[in-house]
Amino acid sequence: MAEPVLSLRDLRVTFPTPAGPARAVRGIDLDVMAGESVAVVGESGSGKSVTMLATLGLLPKAEVSGSVRYNDTELVGADVDTLRSVRGRRISMVFQDPMTSLNPVLTIGKQMALVMKAHQPELSKKDCRSKAVDLLHQVAIPQAARRIDAYPHELSGGMRQRVMIAMSIANDPEVLIADEPTTALDVTVQAQIMELLQTLRVEKNLALVLITHDLGVVAGSADRVAVMYAGRIVERSPVRDLFADPQHPYSRALLECLPRLDQKQEVVSSIGGTPPNPADLPTGCPFAPRCPMALPSCTQAEPTLVRFRTSEVACNIVSGGDRAEAQA
Repeated sequence: MAEPVLSLRDLRVTFPTPAGPARAVRGIDLDVMAGESVAVVGESGSGKSVTMLATLGLLPKAEVSGSVRYNDTELVGADVDTLRSVRGRRISMVFQDPMTSLNPVLTIGKQMALVMKAHQPELSKKDCRSKAVDLLHQVAIPQAARRIDAYPHELSGGMRQRVMIAMSIANDPEVLIADEPTTALDVTVQAQIMELLQTLRVEKNLALVLITHDLGVVAGSADRVAVMYAGRIVERSPVRDLFADPQHPYSRALLECLPRLDQKQEVVSSIGGTPPNPADLPTGCPFAPRCPMALPSCTQAEPTLVRFRTSEVACNIVSGGDRAEAQA
């Protein structure tokens, strides 16, 4: 069996706060293979982005433990030079808001050249410009030779997102992390961005990690899905199986929040209550206070992931409460 290009083991992230330690990520295990698309989904505050920021060593004020391995390189606790050699070169990240991620006082071409020169110092100014134009063509930006001299505010939201994707693949990485790549974009542009990411994944054999709170976005874009809640993965499943038969009550609740075209809905469902405070997590399963199926045992001990059919689920109620079958 092929080895994962990116492997997380027992990853934990804790932030110091006035209210005490906030355990934002609590023991994440995740493997991503070359050419595979893995979606990490959950509500805002579930720990999705923090997990990936910790993977790249971008949380200097947080306490990070566990293991993050890119091929044979351990990134947790790695020195600055090692992290810099990996970030942007081997593992790239497309951040949530391209308007705040791009420098407003530098042209698109200048910013792309800086990214390339950081890892390929042998490139000349002419080489960087030529490659930048080619990258803009790859991400379907029209009139790339002219757009390269534009400033971020002169581009639409969809174009800025395409520029961010072009910058992320400028150094031919093996892993691409896309953090909410379709936020604040209209539906048509969302579809174009997702199609672009899938095309790049196939053409370049990229390992793609897609962070989103919208399960509808990943329906046709991911191979596997990891559902996160309160800093932990509560269900891990092939994407088709998650949509066909979600096992965790939280996964079901997320899917029920999606509008259905095949059903008449007067009111779109929502999940009652709010996610727990990571500095004051409840005893037992963190989802129990919001779960309509909670058992008395759910408030006593937090369940761990167990294999059930094609999924791994952290729940005391697995397929009608058959926990014994899940553990078999």
